[in-house]
Amino acid sequence: MTTPSTVASSLPPEAIELARRMYNAAREGDMDIFRQALPGGLPANLTNENGDTLLMLAAYHGHADLVKLLLDHGADPNRLNDRGQSPLAGAVFKLEDTVIKVLLDGGADPDHGLPSALDCVTMFKQEEKWKTRFEAAAGRGKAQWAAAA
Repeated sequence: MTTPSTVASSLPPEAIELARRMYNAAREGDMDIFRQALPGGLPANLTNENGDTLLMLAAYHGHADLVKLLLDHGADPNRLNDRGQSPLAGAVFKLEDTVIKVLLDGGADPDHGLPSALDCVTMFKQEEKWKTRFEAAAGRGKAQWAAAA
């Protein structure tokens, strides 16, 4: 069985260092690095050992411009980490309103993950601000899935 640690141990140290730099850059919102790296072939859905994508890290740390850039380069707004959390739920938890708007505009499903972003809105008493928009977005996603089936 292949685990993240066995895969990492078979990678050259330079590759591990590059990945570490990219995850840190996502946490810090370093747009310059990603403006170069994404068009150069960096996978927009690069994922760390916890299942956190670059998008998850940027969203959680409140970097709306980077979230938009990653989405524009194909990052999946509904990819869950190993704990079943979505970037949108992380943004709700951190009260990152601008990130929430960018993720919704980018196709994030508020009803995805455990807890879902819709559940988080209730848990963190943000219904007045987000519930109507989240319910509309969740309904839109279900309608799109039904049409595709």
